[in-house]
Amino acid sequence: MAAEDLPSEFDVVILGTGLAESVVAAACSRVGQRVLHLDRRSYYAANWASFTFNGLLTWIQEQNSQTEEVRDWSSLLEEGEELLHLSDTDSASITNLQVFCYTKGAGEEEFSHDVFIRSDFQTVTFLNQSQAAQTPGEEPEAARPHPSAAQSQSEPTRKKLSYAQLVKEGRRFNIDLVSKLLFSRGSLVDLLIKSNVSRYAEFKNVTRILTYRHGNMEQVPCSRADVFASRQLLVVEKRKLMRFLNSCMEETEEQQAYNGRPYLDFLRDQQLGDNLQHFLLHSIAMVTEDTPTEEGLASTRHFLRCLGRYGNTPFLFPVYGLGEIPQCFCRMCAVFGGTYCLRHSVHCLIVDRDTNRYDAAHTGVCVFLSRAVLITDASVLPGESDQQVSMVTVPPAAAGGPTVKMVELCSSTMTCVPGTYLVHLTCQSTGSAHQDLSPVVTMMFRTTESEEPGNEHGRPFVLWCFYFNMADGSAVEVEGHQLPCNVYVCSGPDGSLGHEHAVKQAEFIFHKILPDEDFCPPAPNPEDIIYDGDEGAAGQEENQGEQESDL
Repeated sequence: MAAEDLPSEFDVVILGTGLAESVVAAACSRVGQRVLHLDRRSYYAANWASFTFNGLLTWIQEQNSQTEEVRDWSSLLEEGEELLHLSDTDSASITNLQVFCYTKGAGEEEFSHDVFIRSDFQTVTFLNQSQAAQTPGEEPEAARPHPSAAQSQSEPTRKKLSYAQLVKEGRRFNIDLVSKLLFSRGSLVDLLIKSNVSRYAEFKNVTRILTYRHGNMEQVPCSRADVFASRQLLVVEKRKLMRFLNSCMEETEEQQAYNGRPYLDFLRDQQLGDNLQHFLLHSIAMVTEDTPTEEGLASTRHFLRCLGRYGNTPFLFPVYGLGEIPQCFCRMCAVFGGTYCLRHSVHCLIVDRDTNRYDAAHTGVCVFLSRAVLITDASVLPGESDQQVSMVTVPPAAAGGPTVKMVELCSSTMTCVPGTYLVHLTCQSTGSAHQDLSPVVTMMFRTTESEEPGNEHGRPFVLWCFYFNMADGSAVEVEGHQLPCNVYVCSGPDGSLGHEHAVKQAEFIFHKILPDEDFCPPAPNPEDIIYDGDEGAAGQEENQGEQESDL
């Protein structure tokens, strides 16, 4: 379609193709609104995007060279109007990019190219791999997990992919900028089913939940079948766990008496041992020790309600990566008439000075997440099958520290090539991503810096890793920015494991725009759609049918 044939008037204009924005676009288009959806980037999903390996390398280079162009748009103003300037870069949301490559080049010894270390968006320095120092705070060797001699002898020699092979097979990787899972009874899954957007995507069940404890990786028994099949728990512990899980599904007066007190206190008073307390706190409720009991119990109930709907864990993961989900909603918007333009920036908004006052100087406190993406040569817990999708919790090493959530993906998720695993690590930032997460990487994985002679078959080897900090979208409010009355703000990804924040935000914005409309109603069956020109024929057939029935 030529540019002059495109529509020039729209009911809703949406900037950015992140998850919340894409859901709003689909919901508005579905109820007949004329939607224009723009993104300054050349790809969909913004900070929710998935990249091939080669595409991610290009994205990293673009982030390091990103500059914001300042232009004067005052000539467009008429009397009584003001400009609301918009940012053209991601400089506020992505910081501290660092890349390390530990595998070898094709036919070479150690691959020794320079890798990016970016401390901010004004200063870019370079670090050669040979200059990388051992990370402070590494766990002592004695505390690291070591396989038994029999296990080491039984494991076949793992062939490491070279950097050249990673680049050659780069199109077979789908690497997410954000690491999340879908709760099987969460708001996103319900929305996908309700709107029929689920037909645009495929999903794979997360097959196991793991936790890192006392230097070992352990599988968490969460379903009834897992509990009774577990070899880690004594018979008495199995009975206690099942009794507790059954009792916590309904709120009782005993539970209410602990409101405001730490969830760990409640677990201790239930006469549960250290093993069960650890599993329940970190891997089932997935909360911290000082989380209030009412929040811990609510998280536990949500986990249990999601069990069994699609598998033996509560979680699903979209095949080809999380970047598929925003694109699915964009596809729905386009099906119902939405117009899409990538590589189109909106530099400013023109607002009426009298009726749409705003405070352009308003800023908020920005909270960050620490992220790491690893490509490894083996699973953190090898099993009978090499096609395991694992959710792992790594409790804080010290009191008050952040809990690290780790998702390990296998090649059947179409996010990495056979013989490799894609590992995502996320925690709340206390420093740069490298400072926060490199001790965990060193503790659970091997690199050329931490490799131990004679232990080549132990922990998985890191072929390539990428650290960066990302703004936590939960700190952004939709309202309260004193913006024009018809302008709303969407946030980026938040630090939670699920998608509740983005979906609730999208629904809130939709009802602000269209308070009387249904949010993402089911799409009609193709047979029920009447196209232009068919309405008259359909009416004639209906009248003819009535006449025949009268006869």
